[in-house]
Amino acid sequence: MAKKLYVGGLPWSTTQDALKQTFTAAGEVSSATIITDKMTGRSRGFGFIEMVNDADADKAIEMFNGKDFEGRTLTVNEARPMEAKAPRRGGFDGGRDFGGSRY
Repeated sequence: MAKKLYVGGLPWSTTQDALKQTFTAAGEVSSATIITDKMTGRSRGFGFIEMVNDADADKAIEMFNGKDFEGRTLTVNEARPMEAKAPRRGGFDGGRDFGGSRY
């Protein structure tokens, strides 16, 4: 069964291909994703690796957590499920009238 890993502390210049290539030293990688900013397209400094099997994922954590990668120290651990976010409210004051007189 595949296991997804969180990889933090990535340099902004790191590519998905470089990340995938690095983690193949621990075993077979099924996917590598670097999270980017929606507005600028620039890396946000973290990403996710999906390893084909759990043993390789555990090996990757052991091999890369706290280690130097392109001048930065990596944080590598098992990814947690994404938490649901509260719905956003529109506008500055949410469209509420605070009861004050404007005249």
